[in-house]
Amino acid sequence: MTEFGIIGLAILIVTLLVSYQGFKNPEYLDQYAFRVKDILYGRQYYRLLTSGLLHTGWPHLLMNVLTFYYFSSVVELLVGYRNYAIIYFASLLGGNLLSLLLHRRESEYTAVGASGAISGLVFAAIALMPEVEVGIPGVLMVPGWLYGLLYVVFCAYGITKRLGNIGHDAHLGGGLVGLLTVVAMQPALLRINYLAIGAIMLPALAFFALLIKKPGALALGNVFTPAPDYQTVDDQYQTQLRQQEDDLDKLLDKISHKGLESLSAREKKQLERLSK
Repeated sequence: MTEFGIIGLAILIVTLLVSYQGFKNPEYLDQYAFRVKDILYGRQYYRLLTSGLLHTGWPHLLMNVLTFYYFSSVVELLVGYRNYAIIYFASLLGGNLLSLLLHRRESEYTAVGASGAISGLVFAAIALMPEVEVGIPGVLMVPGWLYGLLYVVFCAYGITKRLGNIGHDAHLGGGLVGLLTVVAMQPALLRINYLAIGAIMLPALAFFALLIKKPGALALGNVFTPAPDYQTVDDQYQTQLRQQEDDLDKLLDKISHKGLESLSAREKKQLERLSK
């Protein structure tokens, strides 16, 4: 373990101060948290970044700080402070964008936390140092490539099962963006550490391919369950609206050809209801 780099220390201090303010003032947290409707419809895009400075409580914050402590300084040392800042904020943004994509039909979906950015640091560290071990010191440590693979699988499972009150999508998106960003900065890593990078990217790509093929999997909770008739709430509403318009058109067409008296009592009630 080493001391924090200058950018890492600055991020840590700001995160602690902003999170503490959020603990004290729920309205402050609400104003800067990630919320789908405020980002998509209110165009409050700043929430994609400010949400990463907030946390739900001390346990959430301290867990992220601990992981941040173990990986922040080494990544900053290996890539430099400018590239470190790029990796951190690209991971934060990438994680939240994936979350926004997957929850775009859930207007009230809300989240906070720096986990996506920190996952990016962890995956960047794995790409930079194939020999790194990850886990709980003194309890269980595993090779970085194995940790990355298991992390992707766990996040994919958590996303489809909506496991716990955890932003698995932000974790996965942030981790992958952190990995891809550091590889873009140092392309030689693909040749030097291709096994570890492949162990992370291949299952992630397979998961995204399944989601593209079966978009209803997120609501059903299982990417392997066929869902040919699956519809989101919005889809169901639009289908119902189109059906009502079709019914109204048929009634109006009947009136235009045969007159209002041609409608049955049931059809008149239906016309009155659809005309409101």
